Amino acid sequence: MDIDFSEYRLRCQLRGHEDDVRGICVCDNGGIATSSRDRTIRLWSLDQTNNSSHTSSKILLGHTSFVGPLAWVPPNEQFPEGALISGGMDTLVLVWDLATGEKVQTLKGHKMQVTGVTLDGSDIISASVDWLVICFWNFCYIANEFLPIVVLDVGFHSFLLHESTLRRWKGEHQVEVWEAHKAPIQSIRTLPSGELITGSSDTTIKLWKGSKCTHTFSGHSDTVRGLAIMPDLGILSASHDGTIRLWAVTGEVLLEMVGHTAIVYAVDAHKYGLVVSGSEDGSAKIWKDGVCVQSIEHPGCVWDVKFLENGDIVTACSDGVARVWTAHKNLIAETQELEGYASLLSHYKGSRKRVGGLKLEELPGLEALQVPGAKDGQTIVVREGDNGVAYAWNMQNQTWDKIGEVIDGPDDGNGMKRPVLDGVQYDYVFDVDIGDGEPIRKLPYNRSDNAYDTADKWLLKENLPLSYRQQVVEFILQNSGQKDFILDSSFRDPYTGSSAYVPGQPSRSGAVSTKPTFKHIPKKGMVVFDAAQFDGILKKISEFNNALGSDPDQQGLSLSESETSRLSGIAKTLKDTSHYHISKFSNDDISLLSKLLKSWPVSMMFPVIDILRMVILHPDGSSVLKRVSDENDIFMDLIKKVTNNPLPPNLLTSIRAVVNLFKNSTFHLWLQNHRVEIFDAFASCYSSPNKNVQISYSTLVLNYAVLLIEKKDEEGQSHVLSAALEIAEGETLEVDAKYRALVAIGSLMVEGAVKKIAMDFDVESVATSAKASKDLKVAQVGADIEAVIKHG
Repeated sequence: MDIDFSEYRLRCQLRGHEDDVRGICVCDNGGIATSSRDRTIRLWSLDQTNNSSHTSSKILLGHTSFVGPLAWVPPNEQFPEGALISGGMDTLVLVWDLATGEKVQTLKGHKMQVTGVTLDGSDIISASVDWLVICFWNFCYIANEFLPIVVLDVGFHSFLLHESTLRRWKGEHQVEVWEAHKAPIQSIRTLPSGELITGSSDTTIKLWKGSKCTHTFSGHSDTVRGLAIMPDLGILSASHDGTIRLWAVTGEVLLEMVGHTAIVYAVDAHKYGLVVSGSEDGSAKIWKDGVCVQSIEHPGCVWDVKFLENGDIVTACSDGVARVWTAHKNLIAETQELEGYASLLSHYKGSRKRVGGLKLEELPGLEALQVPGAKDGQTIVVREGDNGVAYAWNMQNQTWDKIGEVIDGPDDGNGMKRPVLDGVQYDYVFDVDIGDGEPIRKLPYNRSDNAYDTADKWLLKENLPLSYRQQVVEFILQNSGQKDFILDSSFRDPYTGSSAYVPGQPSRSGAVSTKPTFKHIPKKGMVVFDAAQFDGILKKISEFNNALGSDPDQQGLSLSESETSRLSGIAKTLKDTSHYHISKFSNDDISLLSKLLKSWPVSMMFPVIDILRMVILHPDGSSVLKRVSDENDIFMDLIKKVTNNPLPPNLLTSIRAVVNLFKNSTFHLWLQNHRVEIFDAFASCYSSPNKNVQISYSTLVLNYAVLLIEKKDEEGQSHVLSAALEIAEGETLEVDAKYRALVAIGSLMVEGAVKKIAMDFDVESVATSAKASKDLKVAQVGADIEAVIKHG
C-alpha cells in the first residue's frame, strides 16, 4: 500500500473531553484512547454506521488530577479485551480492565507527576517528573496484583534521593541499584530489543540494557520531551529546542528535522517511513526523509500525535478535541465538517493574528474612518476582513488616504515596527500597572511629544489623580530611552510643584527597573495557625474525659484531678500571650500531652492535638517539645496514628500542628528529613470535602516552599512544586487553598530552582486558568506567575 504523503485531510473529530487532550494510545483492537486535563480517559471505537468516524465507547474515571501518558496492554488471560495503563498529575499509575472500564490496580510510589508509562514483557515501567524518576512494577496475573520489584534509591531517612538512582528488588531482597538522569525524565519507551530509552530535562537520551546505561545521546539544546521508535532505523526524539532528531541506536544523528517555531512535544513514526510531530506552535507536521511534506494547522497546542495502523494520524489538541487525519480519500470527512473546521481554524487564527503589535480582532473597523484626524499625516490602522490596512489623514482634503496592507513579520508580529493603540501608531505603547487590583492601562507616547502634555492627557483620560504626573513623566522618559535628563528647578509644575525636565542632561532620578514586579510572590516568612478557643478546647477534653471515666473498659485512660489541673494550667499559660517571653513549660507538661496522644482513642485526640498546636508557637514550649521529640518522635507517631484512621478533626488539627512547626527554625531539619513521609501521610487532604482541611494542607505546601527555597533544596522544591500544581489544577477546591498553592508555585519559580520543571509541565495553563478566576487574589497571583514566565 502507498500513501499520498501530502494529502492528509480531516477524517473525524473526537469530541467529549472538557479540557486539553494530553495523551493518545492506539489500541491493537482498532480503538483509540485519549487522556485529558479534565481528569478522564476516553475510549473511542469505530462507528458501526460510518466507517470514517469514531464514537466514545467508555469513560474511565479514577484520576484526581489531569491524566497524561497512556500504554496499551494486549489481551491476555486476565484481560480478554486488553488493558490500559495511565499516569497522572496525581502521582498515580492506574491499570484499567477495558472489558469493564473499571480501575483494577492503583500503583503508588511516585512523589510527583507521572510523565511516561510503557510495558516491557510483564513489567510496567513508569517515569515521573520527580527526582524519584522510575518505578518498576510486575504483573502478577494469578493474584491479580502488581508487586513492586524495583523501588528507588533511598538515602537519608529511607526517602531522600541523592542521585536519581534506581533499585531493583525481588521480593524483599534488593538485587541492584543504578543511577538515572540528573534531571526529571520526560518520556520513556521500550525498544523491540527489550532495551529502554529515556528522555530528560537534562537534554539527553539514555539507552538502558537492564540497569546499565549503554549509551547517552547528546545533541539537543533543551528538554527532550517525546520519544518514538522509527522502524528498522532508530530512535526519534522531540525537544523543547524546536527540533526532531532521528538517532541510530549507536548514538549517531541520522537526520535533524527543523520547521516548528516552538516547543515540540511529541513525535511518532509509521512503518511506511512517515514521521509526524506535534508542537506548541499549533501544528502537526508530517515529515518524509527529513523534509516537511505537510503542516496541519490546529486551533491550539498539539500535545500528542500517533499513527494508526493504516497510516492515519491522531492528534491531541489543547482545545479539548482529538482529531483523526487521513490520506485515504474514502475516509475524508463530509464537506460540512471540513467547512466547519476551516471556519473554526480561521476564527482561531484571526483571534491570534497581530497587526502592528495588536491582535487583528482588537483593531477598529471601517467606522473609525468616519472620525477626522487630528493632524496632517496622522496614521490609523483598521480591520478590513482578515487584514489590517493603514490610512493617513489628508488635512487639506479632509480625507483618510489608504496607504496599504500592514504585514507582520514572522517572528515578533511587529511588521510596522511601531505599536498601535486604537488604530493609531505610536513610538511606544506602555503597559502601566497602577496596582490596587486595577486593570493594566495602556499609555501611548511619541518621542516628539512633550512628556508632560502626554502625562496630563493620559491621567485625565484614565480619570487618575494628577498627583501621579511627575511619576508618569519620569516613567515615560526612562522607558523611551531618554535617560539623560534632569528636572529643571526653575520650572514649577502648576499641579504638583515639581520641576520640569531638560533633555540631554544627566538624570537625578533612579532608573526605572525593567524587572517585573509582583503582588503576591515570592512569599517571605511562614504562615501559622495561631488562633485558638481554649475554653472550647478544654470543654471538649472534659467531655471526652467524662466519657472515658464512665466506661468500665476505659476508666484507666481518664485524667486524674492533678492531670486535669495541669492541662488547665497549660491552657492558661498559652492564653496569656503578653507573658510568652517569660512563661515556662515543664517536661511534665509535655509528657502529659504525649501520654494523651498515645493512649486516648483516635476519635478523642483532636482537642489534645489543638493544645499541642499552640504549645509549638510558645517559645519555651517549642524548646521543651524539641527536647522530648529528639528522644521520642511524638510528631511522626502522631501523624501515623491520625492518618491510619483519618478523621477530619484529627487531620485538620494535626496538619495545623505541623504547619506551626515551621515557625521555629529548630524544627526545620526535622521537617526537611521527614518531608516525603509527611506529604505521603497527608496527600489526600488537598481534595478533602472539608474546606478547612484543604486550606491547612495548602498552607503546609506553601511553608515547605518557603523553607526549601531558603535551604536551596532542589529535589525538595521539585516535590513541593508537584504537590502545589496538583492543588492548583483542582477545579472544586477552596479559593484560599488554591491561592496558597499558586503563591507556592510562583515563589518556587522566582526564587527556587524549579522554574524549568514548572515550564516543562505547562504551568502557563495553570497561570491562565488562575487569571480567569473571579477571585481577585487568585487572578492576581495567576498574573504574577504569567509575568515570571514571560520575563524569563
